[in-house]
Amino acid sequence: MLGIIDWGVGGVSIYKRVNERFPDATILYFSDTGATPYGKMARRELADRLDAVIKFLKSKGMTRLVIGCNAASTAIPDLADHGIKIGGVIEPAVAAVARLKAKDLGVIGGRRTIVSGVYRKAFAIRGIAIKQRIAQPLSALIESGDISSETMRAEAKLILAPLKNCSHILLACTHYPAIEQLLKDYVSPKTKFIDPSAAVVRALGLIPSIKGSEDRFFTSGESRKMKRSANLAFGVEIKTVEKIKI
Repeated sequence: MLGIIDWGVGGVSIYKRVNERFPDATILYFSDTGATPYGKMARRELADRLDAVIKFLKSKGMTRLVIGCNAASTAIPDLADHGIKIGGVIEPAVAAVARLKAKDLGVIGGRRTIVSGVYRKAFAIRGIAIKQRIAQPLSALIESGDISSETMRAEAKLILAPLKNCSHILLACTHYPAIEQLLKDYVSPKTKFIDPSAAVVRALGLIPSIKGSEDRFFTSGESRKMKRSANLAFGVEIKTVEKIKI
């Protein structure tokens, strides 16, 4: 079974892509909103937390994992050896952008993702210069179920102002595809947004199906809030969310 870990519902953008490509695959999704936001954890603390969540999902039958969060993906090198294939979102995103040969690239993401320099370094190796903007308020608003308020629009306009003429803008947070149409209102008509979720799923390769097995959703936070946010942000209706303490 495939596991998807994110602090919140951003990874649901990847969940949707997996369902489209592998409709018979079984997915275990873990939203860790009961913990400190991953972008605010110290690196070792984050790795330890992810190790604990991975151990839990393995106990439920997970055999492969994608970490559907840019901030958490920065900690993959620090994870314990769990004996399974673990993928993140950063390498597939970089590969997707490189294929497009973007001439003037902007990147928006959470504070940890941008400050870490992980994208700047990866693109520098490929000779691609980038302009980055911390877009932290956007994910918090989306997590609350807000994808169109005046507050959301004001934040998006402010964040995108220095990037509005970029040829491409990478959505370096899995929450952001939920508001891609809104973001287009604040950039040039020629600007193209890059949602790397499809590239993340392609990097997984073949995902085998398990007959008679259903997807399961877990959270360390509030089950009702997770269901509401996933539906409002991504149109995914989750029937049952199991609350877990780790």
